[in-house]
Amino acid sequence: MATTTTTDSEPSNLYNHNPSSSSSTQTQPLLSSSPDPYPDSSDQTQFLQISYKNAPNRPFKDIPFLILFTLFSLLTFAFGFFSVANKNSNYDSVSSYYYNSTSSSCTKNTTSSISDRGGVGDDPLGFGFGRNIDDDRNPGLLLFLGSGHFVKGLVWALVVTVLLSGPIVWSVLLLLKRYSKQVVYVAAPLAIGMMVGVNVYWFVACTVRDTCCEVFPLGYRVFVLVFVFVVIGIVVWVLVASWDRVELTTRVMGVGADALSRNLGLFGVLPVLAVGLVVYNVPIVVFLVFARINGKIVAREESEEYYCVWKQDSWVPAYYALAILTMLWTAAVAVETKAYVITGTVAQWYFSKDDETPRRRIRSSLRNAFGPSFGTICFSGLLICVVRIVRAAVDCARREDIPGFFNAILRCFVNTFLSAIDFLNKFTINFAAITGEAYCTSARMTYELLKRNLLSAVFVETISSRLLIGIILVASSIYAVAVCAITNAASDLGIYTYYVGLSTWLLLLAVLGFFAHMLNNVIDTVYVCYAIDRDRGDVSKPDVHEVYVHLPISRSQRSSLISQTPLSV
Repeated sequence: MATTTTTDSEPSNLYNHNPSSSSSTQTQPLLSSSPDPYPDSSDQTQFLQISYKNAPNRPFKDIPFLILFTLFSLLTFAFGFFSVANKNSNYDSVSSYYYNSTSSSCTKNTTSSISDRGGVGDDPLGFGFGRNIDDDRNPGLLLFLGSGHFVKGLVWALVVTVLLSGPIVWSVLLLLKRYSKQVVYVAAPLAIGMMVGVNVYWFVACTVRDTCCEVFPLGYRVFVLVFVFVVIGIVVWVLVASWDRVELTTRVMGVGADALSRNLGLFGVLPVLAVGLVVYNVPIVVFLVFARINGKIVAREESEEYYCVWKQDSWVPAYYALAILTMLWTAAVAVETKAYVITGTVAQWYFSKDDETPRRRIRSSLRNAFGPSFGTICFSGLLICVVRIVRAAVDCARREDIPGFFNAILRCFVNTFLSAIDFLNKFTINFAAITGEAYCTSARMTYELLKRNLLSAVFVETISSRLLIGIILVASSIYAVAVCAITNAASDLGIYTYYVGLSTWLLLLAVLGFFAHMLNNVIDTVYVCYAIDRDRGDVSKPDVHEVYVHLPISRSQRSSLISQTPLSV
């Protein structure tokens, strides 16, 4: 059999970096069951098909799920408009109706007013918005909300945080791109120090307060203090014991940050998708409110007496179920669309030459996401929605503490199965964005990939996520402390300074969390692109291969970087 060699010396050097590993293991394709690194022409054709496909060559996939999602949306909006048009304006005046024994029906009493009966007044939807707030009953609330200095300081702090969030995200991106190792070296001790400080602070603060001491005795306080210190010690031990993997992950994060910095247009498109999700769901929420007032006032007998009560139309509960499922499915579709757009954009950059990078990468990805592959995205979103609902049911059963060994085994099995679906679906949407294939075909490709390189995927997904969480927590906490210090020095808000700092901390944490989620998607995309490169025997981005080639191949194999702890650096 004639074999045509299509790789040069550079890929061979990259894949054979570890002398202790056999050549067959290092050059084995990730998406093929054949151990031969250079298969025959028929197999090679299958490998070459795994590449980014442009929109004109992509047929529509998973059309039934596209039709089903469209049907759910149309029914939700159609019945929503019907609920608005069919609302009963007498909903807020139920208390003014009385049972008329002559007509055997409820009749409105025109001589009494709603306000005299303690009704909802000028609130047509029945939420009590028309009631006046009693100043004497809510002194603390009015003092908190009526403080002009506090409101002004809070608004200014939030506005400044929004304006500074862009430069902060850009700074974090550049630091991770150029100095990812140093960022982790600084963030890890700071995160541990913050945990220690918070643990000591609450213990001391509770000890000096008599009310806290009465509610929380000394023995319990010492137990919680020691327990938290034990947890912190375990975290430190895990970091030190697996420092070689942490160091490799910092390099992986640097590669992901570099890829994201070359596709900065994503920072403008993805927030627009989030805003679009809000705009889509706002009318549904309004429809749910109006569906509540679709019904009629009927007589009900209790203890041989008749009362007038509100009875909803029979279709309202079904509409609530439909609208809530549509909102959950839409949210899952939005998450998958974001991952799809990121994958498609980064994949075009990855598989292109440095001097031939496509200019309309994001536009092409959006066209594919809302065009040929939207059915695949709807299918993936439906699976996520089902997994979330089943997991919520399992968690609810756990909170009810249903006894029985069988129930515990069943919950463990269900959680494991749902986690496996989540993990497989995470990379399936990546393959769908790159190849344009249907969901099941992409899932089969994903399975072939994970079967040969399982630990690498877990390695990239888990450790990088934990490190990014620690980094954004440290960055947002430092910013919140700075805001508290500046606010305390520039104003006399007193205790309200901490509320201002907490609000800015939550806002910046949300922004940095969105950025961290984007970076995680980019890291996953680069990993999948690297796997496809290995499968084809190609090197599209040598700098990526220089890092990802060190990822372990099996569970028992550690990363090929020199094992070292932070103490030896």
